[in-house]
Amino acid sequence: MHIIGRRADGYHLLQSVFQLVDLNDTIELRVRTDQDVVHHNPLPGVDPQDDLTVRAARLLQQHANISAGVDIRVEKRIPMGGGMGGGSSDAATVLLALNQLWGVKLSRQALMTLGLKLGADVPFFIFGRNAFVEGVGEIMSAYDTPDAWFAVLHPQVHVSTPAIFKDERLTRNTPSITMRGLNVAATRNDLQAVAMSQQPRIAECLKWLSQFGPARMTGSGSCVFTICASQSDADNVISSTPEEMTGFAIRSIAQHKLREFASE
Repeated sequence: MHIIGRRADGYHLLQSVFQLVDLNDTIELRVRTDQDVVHHNPLPGVDPQDDLTVRAARLLQQHANISAGVDIRVEKRIPMGGGMGGGSSDAATVLLALNQLWGVKLSRQALMTLGLKLGADVPFFIFGRNAFVEGVGEIMSAYDTPDAWFAVLHPQVHVSTPAIFKDERLTRNTPSITMRGLNVAATRNDLQAVAMSQQPRIAECLKWLSQFGPARMTGSGSCVFTICASQSDADNVISSTPEEMTGFAIRSIAQHKLREFASE
């Protein structure tokens, strides 16, 4: 996650590799005959109208002038505030699924353009493949990554992405690289140092995890990970975590499960 500049409107320019993994939330959608969009199990402390799944449904409904509505239920597994794209993934899933259920049939690019209104990471999940990402997160090129297992620790703290990007200590001038010249071992996460200073618990988890290999924060945090050679290696890391730490083993995947719900 390299921050290579900042636009006049305040948005940051980045370069990163986005990797899909097999950890997911489960979203249940049921089409309604009226135009209501109803979230039946909203997150505690979150106004249902602000939930990204509701906003995604309403955005597509208004864009395509749809007369139907939808009932929404979400079973969360992806840690909130962990930098793993849970909210963005859920929003993209709603757009992809309702594109079919409502018979909208927008192209992938049209859905990605629409998804950008909800958040910079939403287009990636609609793109649906591992990618080298640039711009503010909306420019992506398919990037093949090796199969891998990851041991992930969740520090149980919430990192505010806006607060990190506003922090004056954030590096904003990392030299630009090309996808062809990408050497993952020589990269870093520019957001990591700021996140650690704001949430020391992240630094503690990184220090513990680094005994098993190079460890890094994912996205804007707070989750941290290391790459493992196999599922058993990842499981062994997680099984040895101290009682005060929470973690899980996940594997890489090459394609979003709903990628075929949008045409090229």
